[in-house]
Amino acid sequence: MRKRYSNTLISSMLMLALVMFCVSCAADPALRGRIVKVNDGDTIVLLRNNQEERIRLNGIDCPERGQAFGTVAKNFTADMVFSKEVRVVSDGLDRYQRILGWVYLEDGRCLNHELLKAGLAWHYKDYNSDPDLAAMEVSAKAAKKGLWADHHPVSPWEYRRNRRNHKEE
Repeated sequence: MRKRYSNTLISSMLMLALVMFCVSCAADPALRGRIVKVNDGDTIVLLRNNQEERIRLNGIDCPERGQAFGTVAKNFTADMVFSKEVRVVSDGLDRYQRILGWVYLEDGRCLNHELLKAGLAWHYKDYNSDPDLAAMEVSAKAAKKGLWADHHPVSPWEYRRNRRNHKEE
């Protein structure tokens, strides 16, 4: 009887340890790695396990290259994350097979949020309805930070559409 109880107890403890291990693995599904390239303000490249992964910052849209504040947004992103270790919480893939993600710095700040607060990105409302992001954009706009200091800021999606229309002519 004592041996059977002991085997059952050991089996139960092993099962519990396995479950706890699985839960701890699933508790933080984030990707971790070092940023090795900054394509623009809202697209970066993460190196993890010797693999490069393209990350598109979720919920925001930064000015394009050639657009007012495009270089400023890229430089801001580079200053924040280039050659640094980050944590990326993924929301899946976009249509270009980039990881849609929330990028967290070592100090816990979210790069997506920091770009909005600095006035270097628009809240991408077509793809994200987070009221906190909307509030960050409104606050930056009210303070005339970054691109909001411009008298007539053009959103990146309008800029891209105008460029496509001009190419077709």
